[in-house]
Amino acid sequence: MPLYEHVLIARQDLSNTQAEGLIEHFSTVLADNGGKVVENEYWGVRTLAYKINKNRKGHYAFLRSDAPSAAVQEMERLARLHDDVMRVLTVRVDEHKEGPSIQMQKRDERERGDRGDRGDRGERRDRDGDRGDRGGRDGERRERRDRDDRN
Repeated sequence: MPLYEHVLIARQDLSNTQAEGLIEHFSTVLADNGGKVVENEYWGVRTLAYKINKNRKGHYAFLRSDAPSAAVQEMERLARLHDDVMRVLTVRVDEHKEGPSIQMQKRDERERGDRGDRGDRGERRDRDGDRGDRGGRDGERRERRDRDDRN
């Protein structure tokens, strides 16, 4: 059977358990039509790139499935009819990647606080820890302030 990856975006005013219930609902739709969900992930509430139905955020869910095309078409049809689902994206893939999706890997890095080696981040300081004259507007303000103090 062909392999698919699905991303569902549900309304932001749902609770987490309701959003995860949608994942289970569409997993059973696929199973009832001869397919199976290999893996599912709940990505949480995320900001949308643009407003969809007056919503700025949405619950994201990711499914990896092994199902015939008729099962996928039925799942997409029911998702479009469901009031809580705003968008569905289905992509056929050659193989499923092992482990968590890229989105979940990014979340794991954020939770660990792993920022890598950033070095001194471009700030130059002398021995006393002073950054010195930064030029630009700060220097202009200082000159203006000194001029005003003299007058």
